[in-house]
Amino acid sequence: MKRALSALLLAAAGCAHAGGPSSQQPKPAASATVPVPPVPFPSTYHPFRSVPTLIRGATVMTAAGQVIPNGQVLMVDGKVAAVGQTVNAPAGATVIDATGKYVTPGIIDVHSHLGVYASPGVDANSDGNEATNPVTANVWAEHSVWPQDPGFVRALENGGITSMEILPGSANLIGGRSVVLKNVPSRTVQGMKFPGAPYGLKMACGENPKRVYASRGPSTRMGNVAGYRTAWIEAAAYRRKWDDWDANGRKASDMPTRDLGLETLAEVLRGHILVQNHCYRADEMAQMIDISHEFGYHIRSFHHGVEAYKVRDLLAREGIGASLWADWWGFKMEALDETNANLAMVHQAGARAIVHSDDPGGIQRLNQEAAKAVLAGRQAGIDVSENDALRWLTANPAWALGIDDKVGTLEPGKQADVVVWSANPFSVYARPEKVYIDGALIYDRANPNLHPVSDFETGLLPAEAAR
Repeated sequence: MKRALSALLLAAAGCAHAGGPSSQQPKPAASATVPVPPVPFPSTYHPFRSVPTLIRGATVMTAAGQVIPNGQVLMVDGKVAAVGQTVNAPAGATVIDATGKYVTPGIIDVHSHLGVYASPGVDANSDGNEATNPVTANVWAEHSVWPQDPGFVRALENGGITSMEILPGSANLIGGRSVVLKNVPSRTVQGMKFPGAPYGLKMACGENPKRVYASRGPSTRMGNVAGYRTAWIEAAAYRRKWDDWDANGRKASDMPTRDLGLETLAEVLRGHILVQNHCYRADEMAQMIDISHEFGYHIRSFHHGVEAYKVRDLLAREGIGASLWADWWGFKMEALDETNANLAMVHQAGARAIVHSDDPGGIQRLNQEAAKAVLAGRQAGIDVSENDALRWLTANPAWALGIDDKVGTLEPGKQADVVVWSANPFSVYARPEKVYIDGALIYDRANPNLHPVSDFETGLLPAEAAR
C-alpha cells in the first residue's frame, strides 16, 4: 500500500498546487482534506557504524560472473566501492588479510519463518499461521516477528545470512503479507526492515489448506481454486472502487471503506506486492499461472516446487523463480515426485533457481544445500558453475524479493553485505568468519565482542542455559 498511498498523497499535493489563480479554482478539492492514513510501520533501520574496509587476498566470488583469485573488495560508506585484482584503498582504511579465504555477497533466504516461529519452538511462540480463515490477506507477518528469536543470530553466524523474507505460514490459500528483513540486532522489527523492499503475499496450494480446512472447506483442490478466484474477484472490485473514487475527485463523502485484506490484494494487482506461492506439484503451478493470467497479476516465485523440473520451460517463459530445497522430499504425497537435480534442471532451462530453507536449521547451511544440488546436477549431466550456484543463494533470491538493485552481487554501488568464508563456500567445512551488513562488521568469529546475542539468551543464567 505504500506506493498507492504515496500516489494519493502526491495527487493531493498536485491539486493543492495546481497552476492558475487560486481564486478561479474551485474550492480545494475535498480530496485534499481526505484523511489518507500515513504509511504504517515504516522501516527504522539505520546501518550500523562502518569504517572504510579493504578485504584483500581472498578468492572473490562476485555472483556477477567474475571469480577473482587473490582479489580485493573495498567497502566505503556502507557500499561496495570497488572489486578487482588491484584496488586502491583510501588512507586509514581497515585492511583485512583474507589470504586463503573466500568472499561472497551476503546470503539471502527467500523463505524463512524466523521470528514468527521463534525459538524455543513452543506454542507460545507459534505465531506464523493465522489459521482462522482460508483467506487472511489482512495479516502481516511483521506483526508476529519476535526480534529476540535466537534463530536470527544462528543464521548470521553459521549461514552468513544477511537478508531474509519472513513469511506467514501455509495453512491458508492466502496467508498474508511477508516482510524482508536485514539480519541485524534490533529491539523492534521495524529496526530490521529492509528499506525499500516491497512486501510479498504468501499463497499456498494443495495439501496444506485442504488439510487445515477439511471440515469447513475448501477440502479439495477444486475448492482451493474457487477460493483463490473468489478472493481475486473481490480484490478487482475493491481496486475499481478506489480507482473510481480517485478519478472522480476523491470526495471525502464518497471515500470507500478500507478493507485490510482487499487492500493487500489490490496492491498485488497494481504490481506493488510480489506473490510468493507455496506450490509443490507441477500441475498446480500451471493452474496458479492460469489464475494469475485471469486476474492480471504475476507470480514472482514458486516455493517448495518439488516438481518444478516438470514445468521448468513454463517457469522460464513466464519469468517465475523457483525457490527449492536441494533434497527434501517424501514427507507428504505432493512432495513425493522429486529429483535432486531439480535446481540444476530449472537453472538449465533458463528459469531463476533459488535455494531456500523454510527451516531454522536449514537457513544455517544454505551454502551446503546448494553444493548438494550442484553435485546432483553433475550426476544428471548438468554442469553448474560455482558462480551460477552462488547466484542461487544471492542474486536470484534478491530478484525474487525485488531488492536485486541493492544486494545480491558484489558490484560497485551495491550495499556492502559481504561474507568472508573460511574456505570455499561450497565445502562442508566452510564457515562464515566475518559478516558485514551495509559495510558494518556485524559478526566476527575471532572476536567474541562481535558475536551478537539476543536479549532472550542474555537473560539466561549459565545453569539455565545448559538445561
